[in-house]
Amino acid sequence: MLAIIGCGNFNRSDDAVGVIIAQRLQHYLAENPHPQVKVYDCGTAGMEVMFQAKGSTQLIIIDASSTGSEPGAVFQVPGSEIESLKEPSYTLHDFRWDNALFAGRKIFRDDFPSNVSVYLIEAANLDFGWELSPVVKTSADSVFEELTLIIKSRVKSDSR
Repeated sequence: MLAIIGCGNFNRSDDAVGVIIAQRLQHYLAENPHPQVKVYDCGTAGMEVMFQAKGSTQLIIIDASSTGSEPGAVFQVPGSEIESLKEPSYTLHDFRWDNALFAGRKIFRDDFPSNVSVYLIEAANLDFGWELSPVVKTSADSVFEELTLIIKSRVKSDSR
């Protein structure tokens, strides 16, 4: 099972990019169903990410980043690089999706996906607002297209 999880905050402009892509993928799957692909909008709930990922064999997370890189830049990072960060505090106030990768592996062991990748899209605007900046919207469209290709290739390989 492939789980795709979008993260972010709708009230902070480009920070919403992960949930916007997830919602677009949910609409795509409603029209092109695939029983082995699930898409979740987890917003800012890191604990939810951990539980939605449980039981899948492959996990893709989509979120905004703020690293000082060129706005709209897309980074695809192996989950192993992120989950090896320092141990989280495990309080609900501090528990983010990157903490979910670390904790999920410890808690669920073999029932947590080992194939994890993260798409990070560099934000141009994290102020209060409901619109994506043009450069981030363009990047979101590209990531959406790439993920639909991954889903389509999964459909082909599952039908063999």
